Amino acid sequence: MSVRRVHRQQNSAALSIGAPVALGIFLILGWWLTSASGVESWVLPSPSQYVSRFAFELGNDALWKALWITLQEAALGSLFGALTALPLAYFAYKSRVFAAAVEPFLGATQAIPAIALAPLLVLWVGYGTIAIVALCTLMVFFPILVASTVGLRHLDREVIEAARLDGASGITLWLYVEMPLALPSILGGLRNGFTLSITGAVVGEMVMGGAGLGTVLTIQRNSLDTGGMFVTISLLCVMAMAIYSLIYTVERKSRIANSRL
Repeated sequence: MSVRRVHRQQNSAALSIGAPVALGIFLILGWWLTSASGVESWVLPSPSQYVSRFAFELGNDALWKALWITLQEAALGSLFGALTALPLAYFAYKSRVFAAAVEPFLGATQAIPAIALAPLLVLWVGYGTIAIVALCTLMVFFPILVASTVGLRHLDREVIEAARLDGASGITLWLYVEMPLALPSILGGLRNGFTLSITGAVVGEMVMGGAGLGTVLTIQRNSLDTGGMFVTISLLCVMAMAIYSLIYTVERKSRIANSRL
């Protein structure tokens, strides 16, 4: 490895760490200045009030239980969305007729906000976990389907033809050639889809009942508990960022592996 490449990787690593830290410091400073300008704490709690409330809530078992429920709903929605979207993406990749028939409808359905379907889900499924998971599934289905379809359509044809000449076909070709090559795009869809599934879980709990963080936010909103809402939203952000970063790490490694093929 050349010295220039090592320096480039070091600079990239420093930038990926330093830039978010600098932005975070800037935002916290702006938050502190705004809260210190006379804004009521019920409108915007100060950073110190937030830290105190966050430390207090760390011992709140009910809050962690609600977080676990929301995480389960989001994970189930992502799983069902992926299990539905990935086969359809493969069929669209293999069949031009199927792709031509489905794609116009996909464009139309993407124009409908999934949140707007919540009242219908309540009528069809009822209140509670099943309806929330169904809403999460709808929200993650399209990002995964679109990303997977695009990834499959842009596979390196020379690599696939070489694999076919070597005797690969059918499931063997899919598992050992097409799937690894399309994996970065599929993971990109999963990464964005899981983030949307958390949004779906929270909004679903607000509209369709439940016992997760969406319900906690509703209670805090009704009682004007702004500090509590900040803590709950922070937990949602941390949860989404953790899963996002985990999937992105796997996605990045798969891209590096594909570049070496």
